[in-house]
Amino acid sequence: MLIPKSVKYVVGVDEVGRGPLAGPVTVAAVCVSLKVWQKLPRVRDSKQLSLMNRQKWKRELLTQKNKGKLWCARASISNTKIDEIGIVRAVRRAIALTLTKLDLPPRECLVLLDGSLYAPANYPHQKTIIRGDASETIIALASIWAKVHRDAYLAHLAKTYPQYGFEVHKGYGTALHYQALRRLGLTPIHRRSFLKKLA
Repeated sequence: MLIPKSVKYVVGVDEVGRGPLAGPVTVAAVCVSLKVWQKLPRVRDSKQLSLMNRQKWKRELLTQKNKGKLWCARASISNTKIDEIGIVRAVRRAIALTLTKLDLPPRECLVLLDGSLYAPANYPHQKTIIRGDASETIIALASIWAKVHRDAYLAHLAKTYPQYGFEVHKGYGTALHYQALRRLGLTPIHRRSFLKKLA
């Protein structure tokens, strides 16, 4: 990959929670210097890691963040905002918010994004990588950061709605989740635009 001369930082961006029936969509970014990026160890995509390994990587990210060796940011868009503006615009908004939180000059960043994600146009150096969370470590780290935080939030919501199993399925459309929906109806954290037949 040819790196533009103005680039000082490499930013990995990924989202989690695009498809669930409930809860927010969360985007995370992990940023390191160009020198650190070139030496990063291989990390698997968050979906392929056990909960214990994701928690281990979260602790490592926090340690490196506290040492000033990397920067992490995240943003979530609520289920009500997703219903209002749609999931595509919600993800775009979360990406923009997340990158803004890093507070780095856009021209100095090479932004690597997973799947079909794009950074705002003021980031001139960006590349979307299909299955980037499996092939590019900095994206995998962003994937872990996003998933750990969103999963923890859904586990917290499970205490408010204990009969829905959010701590198990994290809002995704599993058989367990649909059974709870048929039995109990929708909660305030459900995406009504995803559940029009039940809303």
